[in-house]
Order: sequence, then structure tokens, then C-alpha cells
Amino acid sequence: MVSLANPAPVTKIQAIRYARHERTAEANFTMPVDDHDLPMPLDYYVWAVHREGHQPLIVDTGFGEHAAAARGRTMIRDVAQGLRDAGIDHLLVEDVILTHLHYDHAGSLNVFPNAKFHVQDDEMAFATGRQVCDHGVRAPFDGEPVAQLVRKLYADHVIFHDGDEDFAPGIRLCKAPGHTAGLMVVVCETARGPVVLCSDAAHLYANITRSIPFPIFVDEAAYAAAQVKVMELAGGSLDHVIPGHDPLVLSCFPSENDIARVDLPPHRPIAEEI
Repeated sequence: MVSLANPAPVTKIQAIRYARHERTAEANFTMPVDDHDLPMPLDYYVWAVHREGHQPLIVDTGFGEHAAAARGRTMIRDVAQGLRDAGIDHLLVEDVILTHLHYDHAGSLNVFPNAKFHVQDDEMAFATGRQVCDHGVRAPFDGEPVAQLVRKLYADHVIFHDGDEDFAPGIRLCKAPGHTAGLMVVVCETARGPVVLCSDAAHLYANITRSIPFPIFVDEAAYAAAQVKVMELAGGSLDHVIPGHDPLVLSCFPSENDIARVDLPPHRPIAEEI
């Protein structure tokens, strides 16, 4: 843990909600659940990690109006507006971490024309390889954003990572495959200790607490191992885990204008809210 007397490298983390999908619980688990017919919507976020003396590090790019219409999602605001509402100029962003290349995490690359994009070797290889000939595997990807990333590679705007690596003081990228071949989580050292932006290693806290996967993965055993790794990185505390799509992030952490401060402690222990 980081002592308050010794300022943490990461000073603020914002979870910025930009879209929503109304659905019931049965859509969020691979096995039947007792509350299968109750509402259990998904929220869509991008995350901003702040450090003194640096432009905010953005984690994932979200999607835009075209993908929302094609997939039946409800836009709350476009990603650029969400960043402006968080006090961030998207044109000044220098680095974007792509946790994985599904449409909802890597669908708005052109919002960040001046950024370098960070991705795992295995994720890029999978998204551009023979595996996506399978229509079921391909479904969560959109071809144009992946093609954009390839073009950015040829313009020297892509940086590859292989496994667990330090990104900067207080920020570590950790590979956690299963949902996708090269999903990575972002571990941030804050004044309250490590905060793990776990992306879709767990869509919802309930995917962890019920030990039931969300129904999109390429390797179920690896998916389970990824959640074990996430909890280890978080010191065993759900309060230090930020899932990819859980509305509890906004309701449990200090929030304003659909932006949650997840570097701060939740109002109540997350375990009491699930």
C-alpha cells in the first residue's frame, strides 16, 4: 500500500460512462442463475489515469454512434464529449492503452489522432489472424477499427507489449487472457493502494463473486485464471477491482456527471452491494 505521507504516482482515476445496454441477468452468465429475469444492464466506460506532470493516460477508446446503432446500444454521449466533461482534451492525449480489441474497447481510435496505442502482441495477432474467420469468434470485433489499428501501426503509432510490463512509475500492464487472447489489465498505485482496471477480465463484479463467466471468451480456463490474477493484483479486495461494465462503479464510488472517481474508496464495501 502507498502511504498518504508519500504521494502515490497515480493521483486520480476517472471511469467515464458513455453508453449503456439494457438487458437481463441471464445474458451476463454462461450458466442459469436464480435472478435470470431481473434487469442487469451493462455500462460502457473509458478510463483516465492521471499523474502529476503528464497528460492523462486513457484506457480504451469506446465506440461511436455507428456501432451503437448496429448493436442496439444507447449512447449517453460520445467519447470525446465524455473526456471533455472529465476535463480532458482528447487531442492532447499521448498514450492509449487498449486492453483488448473488441468493438467497445477499441472502436473510436480516431478520437485520439496524436496518441500512441499500446496493445499486447497476442491480441493483435489474434484479431488479424485466421481465428476471426469463425463468425462467432469475430462477432465482438469490428473490422474497421482493427484495420485502423493496422494503419496506425504502419504510421508508427502502435507500441506492442508481451506479458506483464511496467508502463510508468505506479502503472503496470498485466496480461490476463481468456476473454480474448491478449487482454491486459492496468494496475495503478494510488493513495488507497492498488486499483486494478480489469476491463473484461470481469464484465461485472458478479462474474467474480459467482465464479460464472460472462458468455464471451476464447479460453474458459484462462478466463478463470485471469480473475484469480486480478484478485491477487488487487490484494484480495473487490473494492480495488474496477470491472469493465458494472453499473455499481457509478453507484458505489464518488461520482458526478456519469464520471466515477475510482482512485477514492467506495462509499460502502462492494461486497455489500452485490
